[in-house]
Amino acid sequence: MNIIQIIPGSGGSFYCGNCLRDSKYVDALRNLGHQVVKIPMYLPLFADEHDISDIPIFYGAISTYLKQVYPVFKKAPKWLDDLLNSKPMMKMAASMAGSTRAKGLEDMTISMLLGEQGEQKEELDKMVTWIAEHCNPDVIHISNALLLGLAKELKAKTNVPVVCSLQDEDVWVDAMQPQFQQKIWDLMHKRSDDVDALVAVSNFFADAMKKRMNLNEEKVHTFYLGVDAEDYPYIPVKEKPRNVGYISRMCHKDGFDIVVDAFIDLKKKPGFEDVKLVATGGLTGDDKKFLKEQKNKIRKNNLEDYFEIIEEFEGDARHNFFKKVSMVSVPVRIGEAFGMYLLESMASGVPVVQPSLGAFPEIVEISGGGVNYMPNTPEKLSETWAGLLNDPEKLEQLSIAGLKGTKEKFNIHKHASEIIGLYESLNK
Repeated sequence: MNIIQIIPGSGGSFYCGNCLRDSKYVDALRNLGHQVVKIPMYLPLFADEHDISDIPIFYGAISTYLKQVYPVFKKAPKWLDDLLNSKPMMKMAASMAGSTRAKGLEDMTISMLLGEQGEQKEELDKMVTWIAEHCNPDVIHISNALLLGLAKELKAKTNVPVVCSLQDEDVWVDAMQPQFQQKIWDLMHKRSDDVDALVAVSNFFADAMKKRMNLNEEKVHTFYLGVDAEDYPYIPVKEKPRNVGYISRMCHKDGFDIVVDAFIDLKKKPGFEDVKLVATGGLTGDDKKFLKEQKNKIRKNNLEDYFEIIEEFEGDARHNFFKKVSMVSVPVRIGEAFGMYLLESMASGVPVVQPSLGAFPEIVEISGGGVNYMPNTPEKLSETWAGLLNDPEKLEQLSIAGLKGTKEKFNIHKHASEIIGLYESLNK
């Protein structure tokens, strides 16, 4: 099959689970012999992206925002548009405050959902025309429901099924000003009629979005995220230092301060003198003040020698991170639809310690590769870490179970075949 994947990028400035999810599925589908074209929106996907150099970035973040807020930019000459949409400018935008922040982008989100009736209708026409002329697809897969405004024109121009993933749209919408939220949910409900199928990444999130978007039960399918465990070097926990790890964007929403406070609490207890906190995942401009505050807390508690930030988080750098830690925690304050870092950790033999929020209990139960705790406080997290660090046998059991569960339950090649089955059923 010829498959189009439309993926909003993060620009490579922080660990983007959604970007990683989509790119891993692209690789798995290609391994099955299918032709897949990744089409980035807003920002580049990763810092090391190499297979889309000849594909335009549609809806460039800078020019799209300027045209929405300042209508005069709609008449900007092509050379200015090209400059604003150049990859160096996109990379710069990703590192700056606001480019990945929901609050303040309410009007643009509504306009994007309006699609052919929105302010970005010219960019929409440019995208669908390019796809129709260059790709000859059999199916188009949109990364999330905030992009449902693309679907109607994509179907009209290409006459092929359009599928849309569901993952963490609530995090984006719920961060917006309250007076806009219901309008956005209503638009997402209305625009869901324009796609042939909706794919949730967990049963938890399928149920959540059926309620939030008032969706037709039969239209929603669940396909778990997956990884190829062979891509991750497995090292038994007993051969690793007794360190705790964090891998995600270093921000308040993802609970990095909870991890720091839990670590400070852990270090006050006897028996953990050797334990370090190792963190990776990057940040945006919005997070710089927050990260400085966390570093100050570490310094005030004289723990600088026990705290390490790994700046790089792609490719081999991510594998090196997993070699340094015996467990991983990302205590996202409101939970997540899934969390790619869970699978990456468990495939590397690293148990996960997560709050009982969102899909975390579902993933931990199915995999057997971690534990859940509540409430989502530093004290409870510290207590849970301490219990596992004092029980190396249990930690080893979780490590072995997590690898086995990832291979059997979250095998990306199996899930890719299942998604192909869905695509083929829509083409009949």
